[in-house]
Amino acid sequence: MAKADYYETLGVSRTATEAEMKAAFRKAAMTCHPDRNPGDHAAEAKFKDLNEAYQCLSDGQKRAAYDRFGHAAFENGGGAGMGDGFASSMSDIFDDLFGDMMGRGGRGGRSSGRERGSDLRYNLEITLEEAFNGKTATVKVPTSITCEACTGTGAKAGSKPKTCATCGGAGRVRAQQGFFAIERTCPTCQGRGETIENPCTVCSGAGRVTRERSLSVNIPPGVEDGTRIRLSGEGEAGLRGGPAGDLYIFLSLKAHPFFQRDGADLFCRVPINMVQASLGGEFTVHTVDGGEAKVKIPEGTQSGKQFKLKGKGMPVLRSRESGDLYIQANVETPQNLTKRQRELLQEFDAESSNRTHPESAGFFAKMKEFLTGAQ
Repeated sequence: MAKADYYETLGVSRTATEAEMKAAFRKAAMTCHPDRNPGDHAAEAKFKDLNEAYQCLSDGQKRAAYDRFGHAAFENGGGAGMGDGFASSMSDIFDDLFGDMMGRGGRGGRSSGRERGSDLRYNLEITLEEAFNGKTATVKVPTSITCEACTGTGAKAGSKPKTCATCGGAGRVRAQQGFFAIERTCPTCQGRGETIENPCTVCSGAGRVTRERSLSVNIPPGVEDGTRIRLSGEGEAGLRGGPAGDLYIFLSLKAHPFFQRDGADLFCRVPINMVQASLGGEFTVHTVDGGEAKVKIPEGTQSGKQFKLKGKGMPVLRSRESGDLYIQANVETPQNLTKRQRELLQEFDAESSNRTHPESAGFFAKMKEFLTGAQ
């Protein structure tokens, strides 16, 4: 069976440049590579044909011979001597094609061997007053810190890590068979590029130890529930001298017995008696800053009426502005009445009119009108 034309196999014209042929080969090889088509014999055969075609046409001398004599140029040993230079170029191509499949993004440099430490989280609960005023809190965090005995190198005092003899410090080893090259993490140093012959007796070669640390956290005024504060470099120490991670402080606010918060505004429900709501008056409330404020209520105040105290709420974070405090009047119905009090209320009820209770009178009048019209 006659072999297919090499140019047709690659899908390029006879005038294609070297770059065009390389691009065509890369595109075709990505779809039919055996690693991506396990068990597919047709894909494997196509991949072999692609390799053969590119092996010939990527070499200037072989391409010239093929253009002149076709496949006959390589019969009877005519194709000998194509190995080393071609293998090198093919290795470069497969580095680009399948670098991600081998756990890397292409050809890498020397591994530093120093891994960044993990970020840590600490939950801190504060009161509403502390959120109002701000504070400096001290937190104790169990974490990994740099080993003082070896200064983070992992090596015993008086010695130091050595360049890995297996990978030469690259952290990866490369195996090549023909024009295929596969790279993987160095099994000797686990990708660090260094080995430790005499590990530190304190940290066992890790370069870090676990300790409890006391840290100061500055909490600014106006923080809200769920606010996150980042302490750069205060997380877990990196492995063998690597950079430390960060510490994140997550704030939560304790429930307050009197105030409810909505952003920078505060709300407080204050019970007032029926006489005070009817005749009017004033009362004093404490504010979150520790001060006091007087609230005047007009006569005829209804339950649920709100009074705003401007600027008496929470400070706005990183701002000079403040929210407001809303006082909600809650008219309390009297209980455990004496005989005389009951008589007075009954007398008041008998003498009351629609003007005394306009809202209830209007409501029942509208309801009667609606029900009469619906019949």
